[in-house]
Amino acid sequence: MPIELATEVPLVIETLERLFQPSTIARIIVEGLGKAAVYFVLAVGLTLVFGLMGVLNFTHGAMAMLGAYIGGLVMVLSVSDGTDALVRIALFMVVLAVVFALLTGFGSAFEYSLIRPIYDRTPMYQILLTFGVALILEEVTRIVVLSQGIQPEPPWSGAMGTAPAVFTERYDILGAPIRGLYAFEIVLGIVAVVGVWLFLNRTLYGLYIRAGSEDPEMVEALGIDVRQAFTIVFGLGTGLAGIGGVLLMWDPLWGPSALLAIDVLLYAFVVVIIGGLGSFKGTVVAAILVGIADSFTTWLFATGIVTFTGLPELTIFGLLVIMLIIRPQGLYGVEEVGGH
Repeated sequence: MPIELATEVPLVIETLERLFQPSTIARIIVEGLGKAAVYFVLAVGLTLVFGLMGVLNFTHGAMAMLGAYIGGLVMVLSVSDGTDALVRIALFMVVLAVVFALLTGFGSAFEYSLIRPIYDRTPMYQILLTFGVALILEEVTRIVVLSQGIQPEPPWSGAMGTAPAVFTERYDILGAPIRGLYAFEIVLGIVAVVGVWLFLNRTLYGLYIRAGSEDPEMVEALGIDVRQAFTIVFGLGTGLAGIGGVLLMWDPLWGPSALLAIDVLLYAFVVVIIGGLGSFKGTVVAAILVGIADSFTTWLFATGIVTFTGLPELTIFGLLVIMLIIRPQGLYGVEEVGGH
């Protein structure tokens, strides 16, 4: 047996032994579900807009960045060192509602004024327009935060510091130290999944949206204003991106920064493509898959088993490549999406 192989075998055995310990499994699952909740919130808005409407919205990541900065600003102005943890959580929920309302309105106005006139043109127009607006939003954000003495890179520590101690502390779960923030993210993720599902399947506008994405001409012939329904969908997708940005505000691996615009867009597209364009179920499953993979590879790096710092990103984008090769339409996708 070669010397290199002989030295690697004990390491592999030790890794497997540590992996199947209850504490390790608990850590990977809980942290993975917390990451999955964030990925779902970030991606579901893109699923609605890109999947159901066929609109390539490259401003999605910039909206999440704006949500993180707006949420951070409100929290920094509202929270002091003596603010109780329950008050901070209550303020955070208020911030979620405010950011969602603001960005939903902004997204609806953006769709009505700029996106709607180019529905009948080739997708390249949508790409150029939304990409250009994304660049403008990112640069304006950099100018504004720099004018306030805040560096756009690295993440804004002042906003991240408003998180209550119950979220920054670690708690023992089957012997694994789990950050409290992950449990909070899981709860919010479940609420988001249920809320979006109810909207799509139990509301009149949800019916209009699903029908309009399949056959807009027939829906319009029935007297339904499909364009208005799509304006609402675009606004909701933008608002959900903002909520995702607010969630990242307290996450130690993210935080408010100008880099969120591109990072969020990449991860959102990965989840949407793996799950299948326009598939709500696919987005949920893909977010869990990506979250668990991220958690597992992060554990490999944190324990020193693997020293390559880019392993989580490499694994996530590797999943995307494998999916595109094996099943290009995604886990639950169809061959064509969008009604335009």
